[in-house]
Amino acid sequence: MRRTIVRRTAVVASGLSLALLVSACGSDKPAADSAAPKDKGSAAAEPAAKALSQAELDKLVLAQSDLKNHKVAGATKADLAAVKTMTTDKAECKPLVQAMSLSAVGTPAATSTRKIVAVPKAPARDASADEKAAAGMKALSATVTADTLGSYDGKGAPDAFASLSAAGKACAGGFTLVVGSDKTKFTKVAPATYSGGDEAVAFVLTADLDGESGTSHLVAVRKGSTLASFYAQSLGGKAEQPKDVIDTQLAKLG
Repeated sequence: MRRTIVRRTAVVASGLSLALLVSACGSDKPAADSAAPKDKGSAAAEPAAKALSQAELDKLVLAQSDLKNHKVAGATKADLAAVKTMTTDKAECKPLVQAMSLSAVGTPAATSTRKIVAVPKAPARDASADEKAAAGMKALSATVTADTLGSYDGKGAPDAFASLSAAGKACAGGFTLVVGSDKTKFTKVAPATYSGGDEAVAFVLTADLDGESGTSHLVAVRKGSTLASFYAQSLGGKAEQPKDVIDTQLAKLG
């Protein structure tokens, strides 16, 4: 694995630190989950849809006890500070960047986030040196997922879902993600599959990581007034769609 590939992938992660997740103690309290100003226009358009409170949403986001073989941690202040620097060269791709960066799409009334890393099975005590080395590489290549819940008033959730779905199509030819002084070119946004909730959309994103290709997955599922988004990537450059994480989160949403 080239050092530059690891660095580039870490930049795109925008604070989704594998080391932090592996060493996390399973704390369920995020550092900066917060209520955002409500979209009064959306609330007036459809008053029947009421956003969950911050406390209610925090109870529904995944906790360490919900997932086996994964490490769950809340977003830190440093994570969210990095998120604020994330931009894109194409305005139409903004919903994609929001969903990728521990930030809910649009203007939710409340947001709750988690960082989740798949923990591979440890090698046997009598494993050979090669087997232990392979297990170590597998751990470094584990899929890291940003799980973000946004709760909205009125038509906020359907509108946010629609904007993300439209962004995936509009940005099919790629876009550039800017994090501070670093730039990462995504060359392709292709449709993928996931079924669940009231409506769901999924994409596979291909990035140019210093001349090598890397893939990440973005899935968004709406359930009522809540939009759950999941962005998965790997320091190895090739992530898998985190179906277990998504299924477990949706089950907890009810």
